[in-house]
Formats: sequence, structure tokens, C-alpha cells
Amino acid sequence: MTFGLIILNFLSSRFFSDIISTMRQKFGLILCIMILCLSACGTTAETNASTPEAPVQSLYIDNKGSDTIVNLALAWAERYKTIKPDVQISVTGGGSGTGLTALVNKSVDIANASRQIKPEEVAAAQKAGLNPQEFVIARDAIAVIVNPENPVDHLTLTQLSAIYRGEITNWNEVGGEDRPIVKLSRETNSGTHVFFLETVIRLGSSEDKTIFSADTLLLPSSEGIISEVRENPNAIGYDGLGYVTSEVKMLALSSLETPDVYVIPSAATVADSSYLISRNLYMYTPDVPTGEIKAYIDWIMSTEAQQIVEDLGFVPIVGN
Repeated sequence: MTFGLIILNFLSSRFFSDIISTMRQKFGLILCIMILCLSACGTTAETNASTPEAPVQSLYIDNKGSDTIVNLALAWAERYKTIKPDVQISVTGGGSGTGLTALVNKSVDIANASRQIKPEEVAAAQKAGLNPQEFVIARDAIAVIVNPENPVDHLTLTQLSAIYRGEITNWNEVGGEDRPIVKLSRETNSGTHVFFLETVIRLGSSEDKTIFSADTLLLPSSEGIISEVRENPNAIGYDGLGYVTSEVKMLALSSLETPDVYVIPSAATVADSSYLISRNLYMYTPDVPTGEIKAYIDWIMSTEAQQIVEDLGFVPIVGN
């Protein structure tokens, strides 16, 4: 009995109460630590399960502009995809003006143009904080085409200018049949339109402000001009050499200096500069290209890419 009383007194003592209180505090601290650890592990596991490792993103290059260049640019993009599958290249046309406007607006990586960028376009780009860079990527001829039934085979540059000015209106004025001349042209946002205007209609004079005669039919694409000339025996049009098919006839042209020497457009006559209406084709970047854009343009200048230029009927710059 005496031992039982001693135990009872001990359990009811302040000393025992302090021991129990201390144990409770330590147990509570240990329990909190365990809960926090379990919670952290659960969150980590949940995060790992719900957020898989992000895949490597493909690099995207937006290439827009000249309809003359669009088929060539598409062929380049398709070939480059086999070399660098992770590089995605989007190619669209719309005309040289469309591409250069997109360049100024910072909405394109590479602008294609079948004419040189204008001073006012350079000024607009610089105002937007850009430093446009020019690359000659191929050469081209502008072929003057008629229906195969048309007996006219050649024109002087002066005659061609007079036709599009509206001064010559019948084929019999240039050795053909008594038929009205139906004039076809690309639309005004086309670099080919601008080049033809400056080189042919204005005969290279920067002071001449003559424009296409009002009855000239403006068509939205190179293919549209080929189609109309093929169907209309009275039509005359012009197109990049790479678009000309056997369904139309190309005219030989003579220059102002040698009006009796007529030259048909071809890769050879563009390369030796004997064909009068030939030009460079361009790509423009917003600034000095770097990274994959530089790598792509460098590849375009390669022998492999320039072979595609030749295959599509244009004139390569490598080896010429």
C-alpha cells in the first residue's frame, strides 16, 4: 500500500506534469516536421507527374514576298527541310511590295523581292530601328510573251515601250495581223511590274513619269498572265523566265543601241548580259542575319541551292 501511495503521489506531482508537457511539445514538433516532409514529397511527385519534360521547339523562319521568287523559295525550303528537319520555313507570295512592307513592320524574317528595295523603304525600315541587309540570290530575265498563233517574233525596245504606253494599239503596226493589242501586266505591288515600268516603259529614265496605259489589264499572278496569253491570240504580256511555258511564245528584243540585233531570253543571254531586260533577284533581312537565318542564307548561296535555281529556269549566281 505504501508503494502504491508513493506512485500515486509521484503521478500527481508537478515534476511529472512538467515531464509530460515537455514530451508533448517534442512530439508535436516531430509530427509537424514529418507532415511538412510528406507534403513536400507529395507536391514534387505531383509536379513531376503533371508536367512532363517540354519538347525541344523547332525554329521558325517566315519568308514572304515576290511571286516571281515564290516557287524557287518553296523548292529551297523543301530541300533545306531534309538538311535541317528542326527548322520550319514558311513561304508565301503576295508581291515584292508586300514582302518589303512586312519587313518594315517587323512581321517577317526574310523578304523576297524581284526588284531592289527603294530608298523610301530603306528610310522607313531605319525609322523603325531596322538595318535592312540585301542579298542577291539569283538572276532572272523578264520574257515578253505572245500567243503562239501571233506571227510577230520580235520587237525593238522602243516598240515594246510604245505598246505599253498606248501609242501602238494594233499588231499590224509592228508587222503582225490587223488585230487589237491586248496588254497584260502584273499588279502594282509586283516587283516585276515596277521593273518593267522603269526599264521598258520609261526606258530607264528616272525623269520619265509615264505609266502603263489605262487599258492595260492587271493580273494578280505570273500564272494568270501565262494562262491569258495562251488563250488570247491578241494578248501580249511579260513574265519571269522561270514561269514561261511552251504554251506561249517568247519574243526576241533589241536594245536602243543595237536595234537590228534581236536577242531571245535564256539563261545564257542573261549570264552574258546580251538580253536587255534582265535583273537580280533579292532577299532582305531586317538586320545582319545571325543563327539559323544566316545559316539558311549561306546555304542558298551554295552550289546545291544554286542548282535548284538553274533547274527552275532562273540563272544561278554561283559559277556565273
